[in-house]
Amino acid sequence: MYWMYREKSTNSKFQWNDRNFNANYGGLPKNVFLYVTDEVYQTLPLYSNLKTTGVYIYAKDIDVKGRTATIHAESEVKNDSREPRQFSYQVVLLDADGKQVKSFEGEKVTLQGGETRVVKAASKVNNLHFWSWGYGYLYTVQTILKDNKNQVFDEVSTRTGFRKTRFAEGKIWLNDRVIQMKGYAQRTSNEWPAVGLSVPAWLSDYSNGLVVKGNGNLVRWMHVTPWKQDVESCDRVGLIQAMPAGDSEKDRTGRQGDQRTELMRDAIIYNRNNPSILFYECGNKGISREHMIEMKAIRDQYDPFGGRAIGSREMLDIREAEYGGEMLYINKSKHHPMWAMEYCRDEGLRKYWDEYSYPYHKNGEGNNSFKSAATNKIQKKVDARAYNHNQDSFTIENIIRWFDYWRERPGTGDRVSSGGVKIIFSDTNTHFRGVENYRRSGVTDAMRIPKDPFFAHQVMWDGWVDIENPRIHIIGHWNYKEGTVKPVYVVSSAEKVELFLNGTSLGYGNRDHHFLYTFENVEFAAGKLEAVGYDENGTECCRTHLQTAGEPEQIKLSLIQSPNGWKADGADMVLLQVEVMDKDGRRCPLANDLIHFDVEGPAEWRGGIAQGENNYILSKDLPVECGINRALIRSLTTAGNVRITAKADGLKPAEISLTSSPVEVKNGLSSYIPGDELEGRLTRGETPQTPSYKVSKVDVGIV
Repeated sequence: MYWMYREKSTNSKFQWNDRNFNANYGGLPKNVFLYVTDEVYQTLPLYSNLKTTGVYIYAKDIDVKGRTATIHAESEVKNDSREPRQFSYQVVLLDADGKQVKSFEGEKVTLQGGETRVVKAASKVNNLHFWSWGYGYLYTVQTILKDNKNQVFDEVSTRTGFRKTRFAEGKIWLNDRVIQMKGYAQRTSNEWPAVGLSVPAWLSDYSNGLVVKGNGNLVRWMHVTPWKQDVESCDRVGLIQAMPAGDSEKDRTGRQGDQRTELMRDAIIYNRNNPSILFYECGNKGISREHMIEMKAIRDQYDPFGGRAIGSREMLDIREAEYGGEMLYINKSKHHPMWAMEYCRDEGLRKYWDEYSYPYHKNGEGNNSFKSAATNKIQKKVDARAYNHNQDSFTIENIIRWFDYWRERPGTGDRVSSGGVKIIFSDTNTHFRGVENYRRSGVTDAMRIPKDPFFAHQVMWDGWVDIENPRIHIIGHWNYKEGTVKPVYVVSSAEKVELFLNGTSLGYGNRDHHFLYTFENVEFAAGKLEAVGYDENGTECCRTHLQTAGEPEQIKLSLIQSPNGWKADGADMVLLQVEVMDKDGRRCPLANDLIHFDVEGPAEWRGGIAQGENNYILSKDLPVECGINRALIRSLTTAGNVRITAKADGLKPAEISLTSSPVEVKNGLSSYIPGDELEGRLTRGETPQTPSYKVSKVDVGIV
């Protein structure tokens, strides 16, 4: 497979074309759109190819409490005819339900043949809903060109949102509320097993929505600009984005430096109407002051009013950067905000619970070598324990790492940390260091099944800065052999945690790193293991439990799919979940049965992933791991009923049926665009008007 692409005109390699960071899928993994316009039309935001900038929507004079702002629309209009054309410019603002909120117009324009010009209109709008973390409220802005007979001859609909930002004093404000960054540095490919990038829009929402469900607020896409489907998905689910242009891990001069600035220009123009983008990233390594100034000028030219900070990794001492932060370390600032870009690089396979239960993986067991990202060579006789965790140790490591950022959060002095992003959300097929042939640093596996660190972060991140909703989670499971004595770990934001086994108190846990509670030498007994958290007054504030499951008895199948159903467009997919259950319907956490699947009807089996030969890719024999797994089923272009059966030795089989619905196609073209029918998620509600933190430390100056 060819990797080293070069620019034909200069024979220069593209720096971001690096095999360490993104797989080379090739082909056309994305949708292709055909535009048919009048000779006078609003251009597309495709600068390198067409030298056009499209539509720009932004808000000024934002009053969050008063729920007002002045909405501006600017459209670049081109006259490809030879004759002058006169037209009027109208802007219609529709709310999330499609109801008209406002209509306003700009001045009439006469455009000469061959001329290109930006036309503008603006109006104050009341009763606005501001886009926020976990509140993907989106408006549709229709920019319309009308002729002298008031007939519409060109119309562009832009789905966007409005929010207010500020970056100063080492902190980040969203809608006048300080927010500490908590999230993941995710491969821009954001891929799935056996299908790569080629996923439907609802599956992007499912994956990105899981970040928000786990109380993450930021995704830092790595090395290259994300595709539009993921950008728009983050708009819908309310997930803040840091958008790179393209680079590897070093500043560049000459043609490769020019390529990076050109790509930043293109990426800004293409994505400047997406409210979830709050950061433009100029490099996955620090860049020079001169290059920072150059990049900042590009932002100021093409997105002067978008409320986005532009910076780079590191940038600790370059004031022209509007944010920064090292890869792993805890940087504090009272100037431009600093957040860690790729902390906690450890790896852990979801299959490995702990060393007390099957498959009895002791922490760190595995290889003593790994492939270096810097040299692309195997590093031998090195300590690779951090890349071969079980889930107990992997979760504890993530708790320890986040505590370092939490204790330096806003409210702890003048110089603070604005948080950080843990490297990768879901297991990925590139740049691994552990035993398996893919990276397992994710808090979910590649099929987005959560590991324990997912729930640990959900506990630790439940707030904009300080904890706002106390939570609790018991790490691991409660199915062991009789006589097993082991530590029990609980992650909680409560001030004190008590453990109960079948109603009997085992006392209070030893607290460490604020969130971790350890109960030593707990002897297993079948039944209910319960953890109860208490606040500073001794009042119960959260509770959770684990229940011992019985022997594996049956298979359970369920579906995760688009809220709008399964479309027979040859690209839509459903996520099939398979679980092994006991007779009472409890998942069996130690089940690793090999399941055989059969599919009848118009569908294509793409399968899932598991530990074993070829990772079981595309195989219809797929084992569950820790009692669960998932597989992807892709539709064909023929609609119809599909029946899926699952069988395994010693287990009651299961089957499930589903139906794909037809998509209208005429002359090989379809007007069906999957992402257009997906609604914004308003799960967390609008930005709270209360402070996000209490001041716990005050700096005292030395005179």
